[in-house]
Amino acid sequence: MVRTQLQRARDGEITDAMERVAEREQVDPRYVREQVADGQAVIPANVHHDALDPMVIGREFATKVNANIGNSETTSDRSGELEKLHAAVHHGADTVMDLSTGDDLDAIREANVAHSPVPVGTVPIYEALTRVDGPADLTHERLLSVVEKQAEQGVDYVTLHAGVRMEHLPLTDDRTTGIVSRGGSILAQWMEENAMENPLYANFDDYCDVLVEHDVTVSLGDGLRPGSLADASDAAQYAELETLGELTAHAQDRGVQVMVEGPGHVPMDEIRENVERQQAVCDGAPFYVLGPLVTDVAPGYDHITSAIGATEAARHGAAMLCYVTPKEHLGLPEAEDVRDGLAAYRIAAHAADVANDRPGARDWDDALSEARYDFDWRRQFDLALDGDRARDYHDQTLPGDNYKDARFCSMCGVEFCSMRIDQDARAVADGEMTDEREHTDLAASDAAVVNRPPVGQHDTSRVPDLPADVDERTTVGDDADVDTDADAEVERGD
Repeated sequence: MVRTQLQRARDGEITDAMERVAEREQVDPRYVREQVADGQAVIPANVHHDALDPMVIGREFATKVNANIGNSETTSDRSGELEKLHAAVHHGADTVMDLSTGDDLDAIREANVAHSPVPVGTVPIYEALTRVDGPADLTHERLLSVVEKQAEQGVDYVTLHAGVRMEHLPLTDDRTTGIVSRGGSILAQWMEENAMENPLYANFDDYCDVLVEHDVTVSLGDGLRPGSLADASDAAQYAELETLGELTAHAQDRGVQVMVEGPGHVPMDEIRENVERQQAVCDGAPFYVLGPLVTDVAPGYDHITSAIGATEAARHGAAMLCYVTPKEHLGLPEAEDVRDGLAAYRIAAHAADVANDRPGARDWDDALSEARYDFDWRRQFDLALDGDRARDYHDQTLPGDNYKDARFCSMCGVEFCSMRIDQDARAVADGEMTDEREHTDLAASDAAVVNRPPVGQHDTSRVPDLPADVDERTTVGDDADVDTDADAEVERGD
């Protein structure tokens, strides 16, 4: 009989997953166990996910980043989704969500689980909807069977919009953008057409039973999250949050690991209130937020508008950030969009960890700054969050190897380079620097793995070789960046 990480933690057991998580976070395994036992952290780790390298999500650990991937009715296939998966892992995703709504759902999901060293999440109602003619035809039995099948396939966490209640729907009538969550809108239509309570809420215990059987973490979806600044922090959003607090306690009592999803579109000055309110209502359960987007005026740049909000949310206690790509609100992301979205969100997560004084987090910044002042271009590229892009930008104007030792770049040139001028001013008569600074030793840093270069450090020893039809240019391990020695289309989509 399977016992979940939560049940085992409450029984005082330190599991292999907790040991691995402690190694990656550089903390005592007993502390990991305590956080999981208290419901303050989760380790999404389905017992059927053989390729998984366990990780932890919780406000007392390094901030994590999720990347959404998945096909649509019109775009992408299994090989395309595997390319996105490996681009996501290579560029530092801590988890991925497969939000596929098109063809070959089982084949894509099974391939993603088999080839992913990071936890894989899904939104089961998407697949359930493809099996019926429309939302009104969904049944509890259909939804439950899809959740059970996906759990058996090895999915590590599932989003269930169980907090959307019939009584909440009138609260959305005057919204500027209505209900923007796909799962929320599907369930709202179901309730209106069937005049019945949300089946995920009414039958919540049945879903908990399935999740416990496979140790699948539940991510309680925010089906009434705001889709615009005008709708932020409104009565509908907060009414659903109260229900999510109730469901959090209930699921945890049944042994299910729980995290809670959050908005959305929120003005900068309301983000702290949103995070602190969720932490109070849900008794500190990990908060998993989309952005939030702090302005609505920048289609094509919403990876930036949302990364600003994500930094603020993580600074105040959000545990995981759901990335947004430049395609948000506009189209289905491709591999390069995944790269751009992850860069923005790894920056947001790291900046928040530095601001929150996470152990060793700033060592990475200091090491890169030292390399920059030393004009050690090669080390700068090695330390950069996206070293390939940094090198490409440098080499567009100064491509020769001789420029890798130059004391200037093409921004200022030789005469106007401020750091060269500063160094020359400090030089002694023989031209040597008087500054004998000690350089940061990243190998000795106590930073969590996600706050060290390179990004994408996952144990991939249990990941099978890619199928022949998958482009390997963006796969993990291309640049020996992987630790192998260790034992959306619309909004977030859900």
